[in-house]
Formats: sequence, structure tokens, C-alpha cells
Amino acid sequence: MDYDSVADELYALRPEEFTAARASAMAAARTAGDRELAERIRALRKPSLAAWVSNLLVRSSPDEVAPLLRLGEGLRRAHQDLDGAQLRELSRRQHALIRALSLQARQLAKEAGHPIGESVQREVENTLHAVLADPEAARAWAGGRLAKPLSAAVGFPAVAEGARPQRPARAPGPAPSRPEGKAGEQRRRRLDRAREEAEAAERALRELRGEAEAAGRAAAEARGRVDGLQQRVEELTGELERARKEHQQARFAERAAREEARAADRRAREAGRKAATAAAHLERLASPDA
Repeated sequence: MDYDSVADELYALRPEEFTAARASAMAAARTAGDRELAERIRALRKPSLAAWVSNLLVRSSPDEVAPLLRLGEGLRRAHQDLDGAQLRELSRRQHALIRALSLQARQLAKEAGHPIGESVQREVENTLHAVLADPEAARAWAGGRLAKPLSAAVGFPAVAEGARPQRPARAPGPAPSRPEGKAGEQRRRRLDRAREEAEAAERALRELRGEAEAAGRAAAEARGRVDGLQQRVEELTGELERARKEHQQARFAERAAREEARAADRRAREAGRKAATAAAHLERLASPDA
């Protein structure tokens, strides 16, 4: 038993299973004589519903973690050098990606038996915004062990829809020319990398969403078959119950018929004895020696 494996196991559980499983792991560590590990396990906090959903997204869709982290790295490198139009374009893509991932997380939570409302979904979206804006938040989210949702203490200038990048005030004078030379080339390269990473993340998301939709259709078809079989099971269960009752009634009727047959046999034997006695008596009376 080690801390990382215990923590991974606990944060993969449903929220209602966390506390009992943590207590069991603490007891196992104490039994093994590792009191330090038991105390570290005790310090693990039960995740809120939004944190659990965020962890579920990481664990259920690991292929989506890297594209989002790459997009965050590209945005953090590029946003200082972008002009307003370019920054708003990447922010629009960022907003669409986060919304799509939060909807996917909501579907995963529903399939796992914990449907969430709009407020929890907003907390999941805020966590994803923090992942893009803050490298420490990104590492925490990618670990899949959040105990509470994250919030971006420092965001991008145009993260919020409709926001505009803030430019420092300039003294009146001729309009500045665009950077040229090595600095301008570096800025263009960073912008190109950021665009490529954003487009790669969007392509990966579209592919994963297509897979999720196909899986959803397959699940719906399987659910239809399950419902049909369940109905058939209920019908057969009813028929079986009726057959059992009829069988029991038949057994009662059989028992009663056997009793009646035995009683009739006794009466027949008694009547036979009486008939034999009467015949013998009649024979004696009819004898000449009588």
C-alpha cells in the first residue's frame, strides 16, 4: 500500500463511497504499522460534486487532457503578444472548447448516476478556465484528485465573452509601427504555435465528441434491449407465479383425491366384510340342520 495508489483509488470512487473507503484505507495502514501513511490518508478531503465531476472527466477521457493542457500553454505564451482581434479569436475558441468539455462532463456524471445542474456545471467550467490560465491548476486537474473546484485567480484578458484587451494609455504621437525583425518573427511563431495547438485541440475534441455520440447511441440501443428483456422477464415471472399457484392447487387437489380414495377403499372393505357376514348368516339359516 502506498499513498499515490490509495489517493488514486479514493478519488476514482463515487462521492458517497469516499468516506467509508478512506476509513478502511486508514485502518489498513494502521494495521500495517504505517501511522504516517494513515495520517496522510486521513488528510484527504472528500471531493465536492463539481470536483468529482472534474476528476471524472480526466479519468474517463484521458485523451482530452493533453490537448487542453497544450492549448493552455499556447495561450499563456501568446496572449501578451497578441493584438485585440487575435486574442478575441483564441478566446472564442477557448470558450467553445470549455463549454463542450463541460457538457461532456455533465453527460458522464449523468451516466455515473449523479446528474448535475447548471450551478455545478458552471463550477466545472470555472475549473477548466483555471486549467488554461494557471499551470499549477492545470497540474492539479490533470492529477484527477481535486477536492474542490478551481478558480482562475489570474485569467486571460479576453477570457470572458465580450471582454476587450486592455491597452496602456499612450501619449499623443504617430501611430507605432508593427514590430519587425527578430522580435516580430518570434511573436508570429508563438502565435502560429498557439493557433496550431488550438486547432489540434478542437479537432481532437470533435473526434472525441463523435465517439461519445456513437457510444451514446449504442448505450441507448442497449438500454432499449435491456428494457425489452426486462419486460419479458416480468411477463415470464408472472407466468411462473401463476404456474406455481396452479401447481400448488393441483397438489392440494391430488392430496384430497388420495384421501377420498383411501376413505372409499375403507368403506368398500367394510361393506365387503358386512356382505360376507350377511351371506354366511343367510347360508346358516337356509341350512336343513338349522
